Amino acid sequence: MEKQVKLEDIVSLAKRRGFIYQGSDVYGGLSGTWDYGPLGVQLKRNIMNLWWKMFVDERDDMYGVDAAILMNQKVWQASGHVDTFTDPLVECSNCNARHRADKLEDPNKCPTCGKEGTFGEAKQFNMMFKTNVGPVDDESSISYLRPETAQGIFTNYKNVVDSFYPDLPFGIAQQGKAFRNEISPRDFVFRSREFEQMEIEYFVAPDKWEEAFEHWVEKCKEWFAVLGLPENSVHELEVPDKDRAHYSKRTIDFDFDYPIGREELMGLAYRTDFDLMNIQNASGKSMEYRVKGSNEQFVPHVIEPSFGVERALMAVLVSAYREDEQNGEKRIYLALPEHLAPVKYAVSPLLKNKPELVEKAREVYAKLAKENPGRVMWDDNGNIGKRYRRQDEIGTPYCVVIDFQTLEDDTVTVRERDTTGQQRISSKDIMK
Repeated sequence: MEKQVKLEDIVSLAKRRGFIYQGSDVYGGLSGTWDYGPLGVQLKRNIMNLWWKMFVDERDDMYGVDAAILMNQKVWQASGHVDTFTDPLVECSNCNARHRADKLEDPNKCPTCGKEGTFGEAKQFNMMFKTNVGPVDDESSISYLRPETAQGIFTNYKNVVDSFYPDLPFGIAQQGKAFRNEISPRDFVFRSREFEQMEIEYFVAPDKWEEAFEHWVEKCKEWFAVLGLPENSVHELEVPDKDRAHYSKRTIDFDFDYPIGREELMGLAYRTDFDLMNIQNASGKSMEYRVKGSNEQFVPHVIEPSFGVERALMAVLVSAYREDEQNGEKRIYLALPEHLAPVKYAVSPLLKNKPELVEKAREVYAKLAKENPGRVMWDDNGNIGKRYRRQDEIGTPYCVVIDFQTLEDDTVTVRERDTTGQQRISSKDIMK
């Protein structure tokens, strides 16, 4: 049955089946933080590994880095984050609740207490988490939890050039945690205070940026396809001048039809030489690139495809969520692409109280687990129908059942998730 996926459907399934839990839940939670359970961490890992394979391992113009989360405060001063990384904050004089002014449905009414006319003038609130490094708490020891992974790439640009001297164009990629002290985190993992990014800074000659930009537009679309996102759910938005970040000369936002509405999935920006020139001016060190075999030198321009892990994961869950009817009962299942599913095979003995079936099932399980590390589940809980329903709900493509016929001819029943069809095959051919 076709139905509009609701956010509560995703949140409920995610908690019930061990994908995502509220952070610090046992102590009442901490707003804007989320913990990933056994299935969630595997799905997240599959997405991130696929991204790295597609954008780093399979390219000869990409270099990976893993920069420190804590960085010299000069990084954030030079990048403009200390002065400009802000959101408008308003506080209700009645209940003291604080809200992001530009996200209020009614700017004159507090959504917490319902009172009208209680907001004062909006103040700019810097979203970086400030901390101190070392034993002395003073201005010189200030650092920040990075609000993006991009600056860790820019500060390593010269290191990569000096170590590898790559031809232009080339990219530097990074995956990692970022932190933003959101005024009002909301909508499950869509907007949180701690999250992961997958970012690329692609360095190009100043006169070659347009072709590089179009190259990355197509690569982003390829990425959406391998995530299993329906083409009609992804929308390409050319961001107008007035709405672009101050460093960008062209930006495309790729929006997705989430249950919360059409919102940004990822962004692609032409950052010119803004970041490298800032570093050059603030540090006094040249960021120029010398073209091989010539005396031509310039500070490269940058194309930045910026991907959020949690937003991608949420889009994957929304795209995969299905409800249908089997044997007169409602069935919920996740039609996840096989390469993303946290569990690829679930192995079961038909009856768990028959030692000979369990022994054979363990043999099949061990073989599959060796070939598919971390993506094979043992399941002997409940009757076979309940096992199928449970595996469907977590998106397992194949359930492998060992029964008495297996003991005679070494064939097993493989049941397919989306169609619920079953076929009998040799245990040796399961992965073919």
